[in-house]
Amino acid sequence: MDERHDRLRKARIAAGFATQADAVRRFSWNPNTYKSNENGNAPFSFDQAQTYAKAYKVRAEWLYSGKGAMRSDEGVPIIGKVGADPEGRIIRTLGQGSPDMAPLPTGGTSNSVALEVDGHSMHTFAEDGALVYFEDQKHPPTEDMIGEIVVVQVARDGDEANDEDVLIKRLQRGSAEGLYNLESILGPTIRDVRIRWAAEIIQITPPRQARRLLRRGLI
Repeated sequence: MDERHDRLRKARIAAGFATQADAVRRFSWNPNTYKSNENGNAPFSFDQAQTYAKAYKVRAEWLYSGKGAMRSDEGVPIIGKVGADPEGRIIRTLGQGSPDMAPLPTGGTSNSVALEVDGHSMHTFAEDGALVYFEDQKHPPTEDMIGEIVVVQVARDGDEANDEDVLIKRLQRGSAEGLYNLESILGPTIRDVRIRWAAEIIQITPPRQARRLLRRGLI
């Protein structure tokens, strides 16, 4: 697989900039920083990947980690499945590499990703085989998310990230500032937890349509 700096070079050339200097002049970037980023001497952050992605019209997630398609018009990656423990809580992420793709949703961006519903734990919200889209931006919860079903990652002791702490829940205020209750679609409410990030669901594609639209890849 290409390294991050290799993808940056590929994106620059695909955008029509023959040299690093051409791109630097066009976007007023620091020439030394950009050269180090593209040559692989200084790995760039995801924030910087978003800047480069916007300029080169590619997906930031692809540029930073190699996940999914290079451009949004090629579709969005399916990053995991909404799994089914008895409470319908866990999203089983597919880590580095589902090759499966779905069409860009209405109003989607380079940060759009999709989850495939597996099982019936989300019945009445999203049926088995449906696609659930959200913007993979990792921002803290906002006031307008209260009362809405969102994708969240719970912050555990030590603030360590864990794939099993990524859930689809209805977000409610907890008993104190900075704490939230997470209402299950089916199952008990998780009370008074801290949230690392929350993302709005932007589209749900029903199973029948999803089966026609999915592009299954090869691992």
